[in-house]
Amino acid sequence: MLIAGFPAGPWGTNCYLAATGPGAECIVIDPGKDAADGVAEVVREHRLKPIAVLLTHGHIDHMWSVAPVAGTYDATAWIHPEDRHLLTDPMAGMSRESSQMLLGGDYQWAEPDDVQELGDAQVLELAGMEFTIDHTPGHTRGSVSFRTPYGEQDISQLLFSGDTLFAGSIGRTDLPGGDHPTMLRTLAEKVLPLDDDIVVLPGHGEQTSIGRERATNPFLLDLQDSGSAARAARGL
Repeated sequence: MLIAGFPAGPWGTNCYLAATGPGAECIVIDPGKDAADGVAEVVREHRLKPIAVLLTHGHIDHMWSVAPVAGTYDATAWIHPEDRHLLTDPMAGMSRESSQMLLGGDYQWAEPDDVQELGDAQVLELAGMEFTIDHTPGHTRGSVSFRTPYGEQDISQLLFSGDTLFAGSIGRTDLPGGDHPTMLRTLAEKVLPLDDDIVVLPGHGEQTSIGRERATNPFLLDLQDSGSAARAARGL
């Protein structure tokens, strides 16, 4: 399996390309600002053909280049319906600080020609790979994560977590569409049950693993401690 990733734009958003190997079809995940050139470079280097663009959520730092990338390669864009409106109105999901970074620019936004919607527990078969979609709201209402089998180096799956889970942290919940109790429920129900050997490829920062985050991430540790206390109180 071929996985290539690079940080793009002023927010350092990780953009990923995944394929079964060189010379194959591929998918692009989260092409943010200034990601189009990086995507083109990886495509040329490995002789890839993008057929789909998967978005973990609709924030502008993750979808800035979705229309040009999808248009260049005639690829289908996939996003959860709760975040689809952000494709044409990204300012609705931005903080004041992020908006100020864009002041003075003349930007127009439009959906890619082919947009499909993602659902929880949906399984996509794309470019010879299988992706399971987990609806992981909290950072935005339409946040999702993508899991795909890996089967190498004692790694069962890769998890493209977007801004739900980072190395040592989680995504912020103070932006429009964010909600902290929802994020904690997502972490408890969708992240903690995952196997320790799963490698996490987040939307920002370095890769990690579920096992590492279970043992060191303060947000997951608090949830586990709370869960243990609740079970003890119930006599379980």
